[in-house]
Amino acid sequence: MKTLLVLCVVCTLVVLSVAVTAEQKLKNCNDVRAAYSSKGFNVNDVPNKGVNGAPLKVCPQGFSCCTVEMEEKLSQQSHTEIKAPVSRLSTNLQSTFRQRHDHFDKFFRELLKNAEVSLHNMFVRTYGMMYVQNAELFKNFFAALTRYYVSGSAAVNLDSMLADFWADLLERMFRLVNVQYEFSDAYMECVSRHTEQLQPFGDVPRKLRIQLTRAFVAARTFVRGLTLMPEVVNKVSTVSASPSCVRAAMKMLYCPYCSGQVALKPCQNYCLNVLRGCLANQADLDTEWNNFLDAMLSLAERLEGPFNFESVMDPIDVKISDAIMNMQENSMQVSQKVFQGCGQPKPSMAFRSKRSIKDTGFNGRFRPYSPDARPTTAAGTSLDRLTSDVKKKLKHAKKFWSTLPETVCAGERIAPGDECWNGTAKSRYESVVIGNGLANQVSNPDVDVDITKPDIVIRSQIAVLKEMTSWLKAAHSGNDISVDNGEDDDDGSGGEESGSGCDSPSCDTDQDIYFSTPPNPGNPRVNQVVVGKGPSGGGVVSQGSMALALCGLALALLAPHLR
Repeated sequence: MKTLLVLCVVCTLVVLSVAVTAEQKLKNCNDVRAAYSSKGFNVNDVPNKGVNGAPLKVCPQGFSCCTVEMEEKLSQQSHTEIKAPVSRLSTNLQSTFRQRHDHFDKFFRELLKNAEVSLHNMFVRTYGMMYVQNAELFKNFFAALTRYYVSGSAAVNLDSMLADFWADLLERMFRLVNVQYEFSDAYMECVSRHTEQLQPFGDVPRKLRIQLTRAFVAARTFVRGLTLMPEVVNKVSTVSASPSCVRAAMKMLYCPYCSGQVALKPCQNYCLNVLRGCLANQADLDTEWNNFLDAMLSLAERLEGPFNFESVMDPIDVKISDAIMNMQENSMQVSQKVFQGCGQPKPSMAFRSKRSIKDTGFNGRFRPYSPDARPTTAAGTSLDRLTSDVKKKLKHAKKFWSTLPETVCAGERIAPGDECWNGTAKSRYESVVIGNGLANQVSNPDVDVDITKPDIVIRSQIAVLKEMTSWLKAAHSGNDISVDNGEDDDDGSGGEESGSGCDSPSCDTDQDIYFSTPPNPGNPRVNQVVVGKGPSGGGVVSQGSMALALCGLALALLAPHLR
């Protein structure tokens, strides 16, 4: 009997001891003081024991380790903490595509520079002083291509620039192959007007124009897209600082502090509703963002295939040399037609004073073109490697905005299962998770969102993405619509877009398919050259003078590929 009595007393004392301990722990705010101080706040703000929470504006009232002053400070801290992961994710995204932009831009610029150096070295070896004396023409050619890459049609009309280049090259070569004649400026203007009709360089100018236009439009538009991505992300990644969002963040992150549960994390679905409310406007970016990324991916495919910038620029020296070769081979016919259309030129007095061809400075030795090994790559890489890498990054960036709440509400930021903070207590979160986007927030149980007032900055960036997508799609077809093309052009092209407008599947196959001769070529800009006497009364060029002209060209230009 005594033993039983002793056991009862012991049990009673244990129960009382546990109750007292629980009550002491409930009233003790030491854990809150430590956690609050770790955030950088003054520990003296926290009461030693629980106080009446009736004045609190956000957290549950009743017993509380928080004061109104603490609640205000923790509200700002909660907004900072909810912004931090979003800022980190968006900063990483910006950094990723800034780096890719820099890689592509450096690569394209170095390709241009390498092509210019390669042409210079080849032409110095092949044509000697005749090239050196005319090197400015080619230097200006590459300078214009670089300006077009940087600024597009606003700085350079590519079609007009190429037409001027070939016309200038024809004029210089025509003088070389007809060194025995004198030509006035008016006469050479007549020669230039016959350029398209005569086709002295064969089909090279037309092929090169199409290749350059498509490759440059695709390259510069793609780089422009890579530039735009970080700009858009930077402008739209700020989490709403509206009172309702700040209040919801405070309730989710720090109201557990007030109840003494500093280690308690929010339920995942609760976190999702809060983030979807605070990021409602960003989620509305998703549609145009994904459309933009799809257009970037499609254009990247073009860069790897038919619009490959590297495959156009790398052999451009050989292509221009082929054009010069065509002019050399057809110089007799070209000169005959020019003399018939523009008149017989006057013999050169300076040429007559020379005793022989040797005296003119030509040595009569051919030096076949033997190209050195080309640079393996530009910027230490290749276009295929760059596009392969960027495509992975573009695919990974899809749905970035709509999945942002899920990305933030994961890992150590939330508590799994039912052992989590639901906004009022440690228990299961019962509310339904609402959808993404502003319109869905009308039923958000945790964040009051005014769906009638969309974010102006984000709406403007949606419009920017939509416009850039249209430019990317046009570039995919070889067209540049990124500038106003309504102004009159000197070449009479009016408001037509730059490019070839290729939408057919054939664009993805052999490039030579682009260059078939049109069945109905346009009318030339000058009257048809008539065989017979020219307007000045001169007859057809004699066999002797043309033979001399051919000799002059061959020796002066030392054409490639001849052995």
